[in-house]
Amino acid sequence: MVLFVFRRLITSLVTVLVVAAMIFVATEVLPGDVATAVLGREATPKRLASLRAQLQLDRPAPERYREWLFAFVQGDWGHSLARPHIEIRPLVIERLRNTLWLSGIAGVLGVAISLLLGIYAGLHRNKWFDTIVSTISLIGMSLPEFVIGSLLMLLFGVVWALLPAVTIVQPQATLLDLLPSMILPALTLIIVMVAYILRMVRSSVIDVTQSEYVQMAYLKGVPHRRVVWQHIIPNALIPTINAIALTVAWLIGGVVVVETVFNFPGIGRLLTSAVSDRDLPLVQALGLVGAFFYIGTNMIADLMTLWLTPRLRTQYWQNAHEN
Repeated sequence: MVLFVFRRLITSLVTVLVVAAMIFVATEVLPGDVATAVLGREATPKRLASLRAQLQLDRPAPERYREWLFAFVQGDWGHSLARPHIEIRPLVIERLRNTLWLSGIAGVLGVAISLLLGIYAGLHRNKWFDTIVSTISLIGMSLPEFVIGSLLMLLFGVVWALLPAVTIVQPQATLLDLLPSMILPALTLIIVMVAYILRMVRSSVIDVTQSEYVQMAYLKGVPHRRVVWQHIIPNALIPTINAIALTVAWLIGGVVVVETVFNFPGIGRLLTSAVSDRDLPLVQALGLVGAFFYIGTNMIADLMTLWLTPRLRTQYWQNAHEN
């Protein structure tokens, strides 16, 4: 396990460095820069040159990237280019808090609902409950996040006027103040999560139910409840751990669209404004934060799978000694 964790940490570190370089290159090749975005219609060649020199944008790109990366590792994330008086690190932490609350609520409820519905639908295959749940999940998978969010906004925010359609509170507001504006974005994320995870859990339960050892347990007279709790559910959840982890990690990226639709003050909304302003240091910081969460979630999922599956631990141990 120690060797596995060490190898994954090295791989994750290399992946983060590659992601940082890709973000830098992708932002550099975009038309225009932060000087063009700041000056707008007042941009003249002289003013552009002066502002670019002031923001040090006239320096070679590799030099700027190297200095930024070393400073980032040391905890100095710099200042926003579009808003030089604002430090990036406190700004990202403030918005990250809101996104983590939103993603955490959606993740916990989405995974719990997916497991309950998926297990029940898999145990009652081709029954009316399975048919209804499968149909709804297919609809949820077919609709993009912004469509689901817009429909919920129309129904609950306009037609019935039960919840705020968009967020109007400040980013530094308390959780209690953010909670009413968090319901519709969280519900949007939950619907998308449940649509994907539910079908994976259902398929896994059906596969395990049809396996030979489960059929043998029934032939030996083991009660159905015991078979379900001791054989079907534990073995059906192991293949879905990585799928659940990928979906939870998607929340950090998928939340960009949802936060933009509902004007929610999280890192997704901050990322869209940073890209439009060509604010390179802020885009890089947000990209690396997302990469850390995505890689960390997948690493935790792999460790859980290895821990819950003795056969995989034995196989990995043998491969490590052979190499």
